Amino acid sequence: MAKLVVLYKTPKDTAAFDRYYASTHIPLARKIPGLRSYDISDGAVATPAGPSGVHLVATLTFASMADLQKGLASPEGQAAAGDLANFADGGADLLMFEARDA
Repeated sequence: MAKLVVLYKTPKDTAAFDRYYASTHIPLARKIPGLRSYDISDGAVATPAGPSGVHLVATLTFASMADLQKGLASPEGQAAAGDLANFADGGADLLMFEARDA
């Protein structure tokens, strides 16, 4: 299994970010070929020391790293990646990795 974790840093307008993310970005990302599951954080994203500066965490799961990379390279994946500039003005870090049960 492979995962793509997106850490969305706090945007200038969190309410506008949340509206756009729910109405536009989630539907785009759900169309990425090979996507098995997609979940997002609910509420504040904190660290053990307190606030994190991260507004939202999205985790997208694929069967393999090859499927993840193929999905991101697809027209649907490119549309979702290109959409980041439309709402993620605080920036976003994308992390990709193979995952296994521990």
